[in-house]
Amino acid sequence: MNHLIELINIFLHLDKYLGQAISDYGTWTYLMLFLIVFCETGLVVTPFLPGDSLLFAAGALAATVPALDVKLLLMLLGVAAILGDTVNYAIGKAIGPRAFTSNVRFLKREYLKRTQQFYEKHGGKTIILARFVPIVRTFAPFVAGVGTMKYGRFVVYNVAGGCLWVAMFTLGGFFFGNLDFVKKNFSLVVVGIVLISVMPMVWELLKARREAGQLPPNATH
Repeated sequence: MNHLIELINIFLHLDKYLGQAISDYGTWTYLMLFLIVFCETGLVVTPFLPGDSLLFAAGALAATVPALDVKLLLMLLGVAAILGDTVNYAIGKAIGPRAFTSNVRFLKREYLKRTQQFYEKHGGKTIILARFVPIVRTFAPFVAGVGTMKYGRFVVYNVAGGCLWVAMFTLGGFFFGNLDFVKKNFSLVVVGIVLISVMPMVWELLKARREAGQLPPNATH
């Protein structure tokens, strides 16, 4: 039982325990990485799973740990990201806005509205932009499936966004993984990645409040 709890904890926080997972599970770590990226992008109820930080951590370790191959990571995680959004789109197509009428914790209407605002502002490229924004990344393909975007158009943005997201963060970790600063302050680097990822969402929130007259024009400076 304790082993199962430990495994679940590693799964939920794999960005922090990736080194341990490689040591304990070897090549099975690839499957864990695949599943986490797939669930974080493909299941609308799991936006809490690590995304950006996990990709960066995997890339950084691939630069120093022979057990992880960066080319294989790019391929597997790219497929996981694209497949995840595809499944999420299909779920949105099948369930629609009815899913947000319940009291499910992670299916709040504010998330739906927030993502719809992204669509109104950025159009189809929301699928690409949303890849870099936690929470919105999980809800964007779902909203697209509800009826905002035709599947043929969605596929183009899905593949482009998935490949770009995985490549940027994984290769970012890979090329900076050998720097002494990153090695000595890896936890801080991961926290920084998360904070940078959240900044677009914070900016949109502050901008929305300013436009609503809740903040003075210079509040975001």
